[in-house]
Amino acid sequence: MNEPRRASGEMDQIIDRYQNMVYGLALAKTNSPADADDVFQEVFLACFQSGKAFRDEGHRKAWLLRTTVNMCRRVTASAWRRKTVPLEEQTEVSVRFRERSENLVWEAVQRLEEKYRLPVYLFYFQELSTQEIAKALGIRPGAVRMRLSRGRDMLREMLKGDFFDE
Repeated sequence: MNEPRRASGEMDQIIDRYQNMVYGLALAKTNSPADADDVFQEVFLACFQSGKAFRDEGHRKAWLLRTTVNMCRRVTASAWRRKTVPLEEQTEVSVRFRERSENLVWEAVQRLEEKYRLPVYLFYFQELSTQEIAKALGIRPGAVRMRLSRGRDMLREMLKGDFFDE
């Protein structure tokens, strides 16, 4: 009788530790709060149902990142999504920071093309190494570094006047 409660308590700790990382990555990848919510639930449900024993927290974190990316691909590649037409006026992503400057940076990151947005998000918001990002996204570390460099250049251009001299 204590087994489900113990497993549930452990899962609560895992969710507490990784919820921001999983949700943030899902939001960065899907660019939709509703889809990010779905991915968030699916990732932690998969974690709970897998009963997987991880070597260490680094292995668990890598598994969660990889699973999040895969779930996002599943959501964004669904037949329903391909057949729908986006709204003329996209609703603003409902992530708000305390400082105006943080909101400006987040909005600029959200406007980046996905291949730049994900490495930038994982590197700066989740503080992952280029090796960890490469493993999570299934690309080479050199490609991660190149995407980070190009993403930074694009952000610098977008934020001219707000943070950088023209």
